[in-house]
Amino acid sequence: MSAPLVECVPNFSEGRDRTTIEALRAALTSVPAVKLLDVQTDASHHRSVFTFVAPPEPAVEAALAAMRVATERIDLTRHRGEHPRMGVTDVVPFVPVRDVTMEACVGLARKLAERAAAELQIPIYLYAAAATRPERERLPDIRKGEFEGLRDRIGTDPAADPDFGPRRIHPTAGATAVGARPFLVAFNIYLDTREVAIAKQIAKQIRTSSGGLPAVQASGFEVGGQAQVSMNLLDIDRTSPVTVYSAVEAAARTHGVGIVKSEVVGLVPERALLGAGAAALRLPDAADHLLEAKIRAAEGPTLDGWLEELAGGAPVPGGGSAAALAGALAGALVAMVARLTIGRKAYAGVERRAGEILAEAEGLRVELRRLVDDDAAAYAQVSAAYKIPKDDPTRTRAIDAALLGAARTPADVATRAARLATLAGEIREIGNKNARSDATVAAGLARTAVAAALENVRVNVAGLSDPAAGLRLLREVERLSPPP
Repeated sequence: MSAPLVECVPNFSEGRDRTTIEALRAALTSVPAVKLLDVQTDASHHRSVFTFVAPPEPAVEAALAAMRVATERIDLTRHRGEHPRMGVTDVVPFVPVRDVTMEACVGLARKLAERAAAELQIPIYLYAAAATRPERERLPDIRKGEFEGLRDRIGTDPAADPDFGPRRIHPTAGATAVGARPFLVAFNIYLDTREVAIAKQIAKQIRTSSGGLPAVQASGFEVGGQAQVSMNLLDIDRTSPVTVYSAVEAAARTHGVGIVKSEVVGLVPERALLGAGAAALRLPDAADHLLEAKIRAAEGPTLDGWLEELAGGAPVPGGGSAAALAGALAGALVAMVARLTIGRKAYAGVERRAGEILAEAEGLRVELRRLVDDDAAAYAQVSAAYKIPKDDPTRTRAIDAALLGAARTPADVATRAARLATLAGEIREIGNKNARSDATVAAGLARTAVAAALENVRVNVAGLSDPAAGLRLLREVERLSPPP
């Protein structure tokens, strides 16, 4: 049985000093059971965002350990960056991931807030689902005026009284917001102009508080010589990254400017970026930001461990999972060749297409990795169906249903692997010539995945009480013939 799991995404006001950033990393990972999934640092914003998952109590301990380091090592009076901030530990949200309720995350937020305020003498504000006042649900409302403004208000304005801690600002560490919320996507779009006023106008047009898109917070900055529309997407099921991108693109067009690229800060659920979405967003490193994939990588077995399982005496993982893994390896190699092509002057003419191939290959790779596990789960359903007593009238129907389900998984593998074989052939022709052999290997792995998956479809269809019921699925897979 899987243990309860929460995500925690502490933001620290340090994006330049590698020693301090590494000290923060060490503090988080010093707590047993903590899995650090991602670290995003930005020198212009002068900010680092850490994403980790852990059982509830270790999550609190890890966040507090990192807050101690931030308080000791960062001086906000010397901090200047593009991103608004009010504390060296600026914000610490808890997010339910698995077998944990939002109410439980609110409890974690309150526990951390109380302990940090008492130990570090930092004023703490509860926000989002943990907020004790309606006006503190939104982080920008709490952080208004930033460190310098809050320093003047706290202790004199009752509206600025913290939920925990002293009624005075910490002289160097400022104040911290601690809360509980659903998954939030930090999403930035860079415009092909230096005029930050345009980014600010677009941000005002699209954000919820100005009557724009639902569940969107937005501001405009200049980052690295480009105007940036910086956003928090509070509910990707209401307003997706693709929807936001389209709205920003349309608004930018009215100002006569275009979009250079988008970026994700931290991690996002897979459903936000898979497939065409990543290509539409011009987001070349989509797979690096997928939350579920990071959790699987942190919790799952090593490659050596998985191979030991494959070589063991149990029937799972088996040939179907191996077929999916071959396809996932093909996807990884296609992505590698595309990345070795993008940004090289010699391949500027194909850069856009290489980016599209990269986005699609990464989406297929993630799906095939999931199918490695899905195939094993499908076999478990077949095994359970065969254990139904032979005199049970539902047994045959249950076996047929399980076998069809077990055939659909390798059929999905074959479809995706066939597409990867095509992409491998294309990137081999247009991509970096120094990586042509890697593209050739990718194509070979993809074709192997198709052939292996087809064999698994055949064996499951053959086991049906009426094989004709699976004939259409079998024919569809047989028609998949990747190019040589």
